[in-house]
Amino acid sequence: MSKPNIILTGFMATGKTTVGKRLAAQLGYAFVDTDELIAERSGQPIAEIFREKGEAAFRRMESEIAQELGEKEGLVVSTGGGLMLNPVNAAALGRRGRVFCLVATPEEILDRISKDEHVKRPLLEAPDPMLRIVELMRQREVGYGRFRQMVTSGKTLDEITQELIGILQAIPD
Repeated sequence: MSKPNIILTGFMATGKTTVGKRLAAQLGYAFVDTDELIAERSGQPIAEIFREKGEAAFRRMESEIAQELGEKEGLVVSTGGGLMLNPVNAAALGRRGRVFCLVATPEEILDRISKDEHVKRPLLEAPDPMLRIVELMRQREVGYGRFRQMVTSGKTLDEITQELIGILQAIPD
């Protein structure tokens, strides 16, 4: 029996990695975070890739990873916030996977980012991060809107995970 991939996309800090790890553990799938994979393979943190090579180079790396992972199965894939906005990447990953877009309020996103000192967010290095979050979310609204939405604001990790598992069980193979 095939195990279709589960692709989690959405804006930064909506819970893709946290939910993805829990979901993979509960389903017996392997977990892949595309940003972590890119950083590991390039030997550079994402922020450094942006600074030294530019966003275009980073987006090319994302596309290579999307093509590669799209050929596999039995994965829960947490994508970088912009990866699935590229229709070619979305097609590659969606071919053998079910895509969910995690959604949170701008306030909750800023709160989560503020609590996570370990992760640098190159796209939010702005005088007013909240304004930048709202602006980026508006720009990406149509792209994210193509995928089934899953609200993570105000929910626990277990609630989100169980909701996703319920949806997946209801989808015929």
